[in-house]
Amino acid sequence: MADSTKKLNVLMCGTGEYTTGWTGSGASTSDKKIGVVGLTLFDLRRRGKVDHLGMVGVNGKKFPDIRKHLQDKIANVYADMDVSFKSYPEDAKVDPEAYKSAIDELSPGDAVIIFTPDSTHYPIALYAIQKKCHVLVTKPATQLLSHHNHLITEAAKNNVVCFVEHHKRFDPVYSDARGRAAALGEFNFFNAWMSQPKSQLETFRAWAGKDSDISYYLSSHHIDICCWILQDKAYPTRVVASAATGIATGEPYNCVENTEDTITLLVDWQSIKSPKHKGTAVYTASWTAPLKSGVHSAQHWYYMGEKGDIAVDQAHRGYDVTVDDTGKSSFNPFYMKYTPSPSGHFDGQTGYGYISIEKFIDASREVNAGLASPADYEKFGLPTIGNTVLTTAILNAGRISLDEKRPVGIRRAGNEWVLE
Repeated sequence: MADSTKKLNVLMCGTGEYTTGWTGSGASTSDKKIGVVGLTLFDLRRRGKVDHLGMVGVNGKKFPDIRKHLQDKIANVYADMDVSFKSYPEDAKVDPEAYKSAIDELSPGDAVIIFTPDSTHYPIALYAIQKKCHVLVTKPATQLLSHHNHLITEAAKNNVVCFVEHHKRFDPVYSDARGRAAALGEFNFFNAWMSQPKSQLETFRAWAGKDSDISYYLSSHHIDICCWILQDKAYPTRVVASAATGIATGEPYNCVENTEDTITLLVDWQSIKSPKHKGTAVYTASWTAPLKSGVHSAQHWYYMGEKGDIAVDQAHRGYDVTVDDTGKSSFNPFYMKYTPSPSGHFDGQTGYGYISIEKFIDASREVNAGLASPADYEKFGLPTIGNTVLTTAILNAGRISLDEKRPVGIRRAGNEWVLE
């Protein structure tokens, strides 16, 4: 039998908040103060699933501060946690294409995890896939539907796992809601809201409004959940977008001209089984929410079927903490648990932010061991590149609708989804 225990070498692409907890302006002030990707992989290495780790960014001058941050906030806090990694480019260099030299050092069957600005996802993922590396790419997988379709083709051709890091699929509430929605008959209406505070415009200043928008960045979460619930039941046919502006481009944020504050997508859905049943979905995202609302990401959604409805408020789990200096905050330990175990070790293995990454690591190791094929994972509701194509279709259609001030159609053409 093939060796199923071989550890996986992993390259992290991106050195920012989600990977390390370090931002361009210093340590993150969000709910990800010590990051998610790096911490999870350091722990998976401690647990024997991961071997060599690398991290690649554009500016090597950041790495001394990042290493100190990881030492202070992770290695000195959790027992037996090795935070070492090989970095690219070298500490004194700046190289926008350092990811190529980093990936070139990998072997087929190694893994690449991509948390970089939205516009860079496609070229990095494609380069890694064509080097026969497994890929986990953050949402949105790509900005263009044509690029998403290309990654589906290339991943299959190179026989590698390619997942999109839609971690909300692993939230026990969302997963349970999807199961309950199956009993509610035909789809009728979905409404989702997700926002982050205006301070995020500082964190994302390098790319906000230039390389991507708030719909791609945040609405991708709930659009994917809606597509997941409706998988094999309905498909989107038409997208109309509208946007609010004026805050991001003003003082003190001064984002580039035309940066939207809040974007809403109105999407028509058609039932697969019943021609007479059509549904409507409204997806809204904003990065101009109040600064002291008690949550980093306000997020809730409502689903109505013909036999009932479901309402989910992910931001408020009935768990509030009040501190003199900072006031009341609502916490979500189901996502990432940062408090150590009684033995002093990291204790967040059951968080859905952690599980999302571990599922990818496990799938990559199983394929490497010959225990499964990448196509097997299409069957289990996992966020494979194939299972997430309609999320990209809706997001891409929304951007076109804003830019060209028109409705955008989505239809099937042969084996691919296309826009019109």
